[in-house]
Amino acid sequence: MAQKPTKLCFVTVGATASFHLLLDSILDSAFMESLHQHGYTHLLIQYGKDGQPVFDEFTAKRPFGHPDLYGIALDGFDFKQSGLDYEMRLTKAKPSESRVSGLVISHAGSGSILAALRFGVPLVVVPNPTLQDNHQEELAEVLQQEGYAVWSSYKELSSALERAEALRARMLTWPPVRGTNRKKGLEGVISEEMGYLD
Repeated sequence: MAQKPTKLCFVTVGATASFHLLLDSILDSAFMESLHQHGYTHLLIQYGKDGQPVFDEFTAKRPFGHPDLYGIALDGFDFKQSGLDYEMRLTKAKPSESRVSGLVISHAGSGSILAALRFGVPLVVVPNPTLQDNHQEELAEVLQQEGYAVWSSYKELSSALERAEALRARMLTWPPVRGTNRKKGLEGVISEEMGYLD
């Protein structure tokens, strides 16, 4: 019997500000069930500043095989000085490693968003409502309006998975066609969004 292909959901809550609301929502049984329903096999979480106790408590009570995990293999880490490119790359399809295209769920930090967009997998952007200003929410709104990402509240992650699968289908015609800049790939997308002219 052939082994089921790997499908990874990678979550980054950020490295500097705590985002326990997102971490708690990701670790919720309802979200795990939704991942399972969408064919995900693995969940990798960069749980960020102060997130390790929450993650460790959850995994101590729910080892692999626990019903609350719905067969999802769960792993996590706090921070990596070298960045998150390796983990984000694991969400890309790679048939030679029996891996299908997965998903990135990210706090709405611009660095994490730009890194995720480079890999051409669906991106769900989750603004942190505990931060002082709403620049993250504004950025998430624009990314969704322009067709680059799905904007979600930390409370609505299961429905965001549905929208991410719809985004995956639209991404086959990436980048979204608009404006006059017809450059291909991420360079054209960034140039257009930043207002750079040829």
